[in-house]
Amino acid sequence: MRQPLNRSRAARFRAGLVGLALLGLLLPGRAAAQGEVRVYAVINDDDTRLLADMFTAETGIKVSYLRASTGELVSRVIAEAGAPQADVLLGGPSAQHIAIAETGALAVYRPAAAAALPAYAVSPEGYWTGFYLTALGIGVNVDRFHELFPGHALPATWDDLLDPAFKGEIVMTDPVSSSTAYLFVQAQLQRLGWDAGWAYLEKLAPLVGQFPASGGAPPQLVGTGEYAIGVAYVHALVRYRHEGFPITTIVPPATAGEVGAVSIVAGGPNPDNARRFVDFVLSAKAEEAFAAQSFTTPLNPDAAVPEGATASFHYDFIDYDAELAGEQRDEVLLRWQQVVD
Repeated sequence: MRQPLNRSRAARFRAGLVGLALLGLLLPGRAAAQGEVRVYAVINDDDTRLLADMFTAETGIKVSYLRASTGELVSRVIAEAGAPQADVLLGGPSAQHIAIAETGALAVYRPAAAAALPAYAVSPEGYWTGFYLTALGIGVNVDRFHELFPGHALPATWDDLLDPAFKGEIVMTDPVSSSTAYLFVQAQLQRLGWDAGWAYLEKLAPLVGQFPASGGAPPQLVGTGEYAIGVAYVHALVRYRHEGFPITTIVPPATAGEVGAVSIVAGGPNPDNARRFVDFVLSAKAEEAFAAQSFTTPLNPDAAVPEGATASFHYDFIDYDAELAGEQRDEVLLRWQQVVD
């Protein structure tokens, strides 16, 4: 399974700083602090805190982190090249790490754990390494769905989302700001072909009630019953289900997957600690703990898939062409804007 190459556009940075130690991410300059590692985190705040706590307990090294969306952090790493403020980029699609690497803002590091991973989970050039796998799916709030559509079957395929009855009851993120939604758009173009894919998207767009910017919004909006149907990552939907929300998760045939990656920022203030942090994230115990909380699939072959986590390896994935997705990004997003305007 090849992974998508999504080149992020510049985005205004707007996120709050949280972490175990607020040690200068917002301060000018980049003086290295002994015993510290600075992390830009795409994964959820509580998942970042889990890994940071475990790492600090094992090594004594303090972790400061900034949690924001993929697009925001990609733009920040690229903008800070030459005077980087972070050491590590944690999480987000491997394609976004590829995009940063193309600008020269990532350091080469080949952790020992990478040798045991499948080829699609490792950068051939050594710029990033995968530590989890997830997939796109459909989430349904069964209470709202059965109330609005009594006797109607739940959507089981991507094409089922085109039912006119669902108008206004579908939520998915905006592909301009969200790597989740761009993966969805490209998945349709690649599974159906260019013309048929756009025909599909042009039919779907008017049925969508909201295009929020964050990939975490659809699971929340479906879980709380504001919408009946949402397009999101399977692990995020499963997480809400385990929290007690009435969500059913469907993984349609011909879905697209994501390798979540970790990489080291070139010229960061704490390179030795950055390598130690990456090694820790790729360890079996760290991946198991992360998977147990996030419901993703760990990529370390020695890490068991915890009960309740999504078994992404068994899904029906399309053969996603990452290079093509990257080459088409500007063209696709421009056309998407025309579709929704």
